[in-house]
Amino acid sequence: MKVTQLSIDSLQRAQERFEDTLKQMSVEEANTMPAPLIKSVTWLMWHTARELDYQIAGLNNSEPLWLSEGWSEKFALDIADDTEDWHHTPEEAAKVVVQDQQLLLDYLAASVAFTITYLENVAEESLNEIIDRNWTPPVTRQVRIVSAIDDAIMHSGQAVYTRRLVIGK
Repeated sequence: MKVTQLSIDSLQRAQERFEDTLKQMSVEEANTMPAPLIKSVTWLMWHTARELDYQIAGLNNSEPLWLSEGWSEKFALDIADDTEDWHHTPEEAAKVVVQDQQLLLDYLAASVAFTITYLENVAEESLNEIIDRNWTPPVTRQVRIVSAIDDAIMHSGQAVYTRRLVIGK
């Protein structure tokens, strides 16, 4: 078994958690921020998809799907394409609203598939390669992958919690 298989399995579980959560909500409920510092299920899914998309694009030196596959136009959000969504204020997060849940599901699926393809093809000997010296200690390819997958897992759990706050189950 390839060492990245655990990451693939973990990522697929996070995706399933997001899908199950969203299917239990209306569009209005999914777009609801239940408290100023608790982001909506919509934002959590969108951010997770973008985070995977941008992190993997950076690792394989490609253009993010957000741009190359036209997701920016499909979402048509009132925020810049180069937004640093991990720094979003509650006001910025509230701008991430969709009218079609399938759009969220499709972008997340595309980003997860993009990530899985990368993980299935990355050379194991490259995992210890330093890819970012802006941190102490410097970040390796493996650390970046683990960070992206961990973020997806964390946000999928937050989506379940947010759903419970919004609809009570």
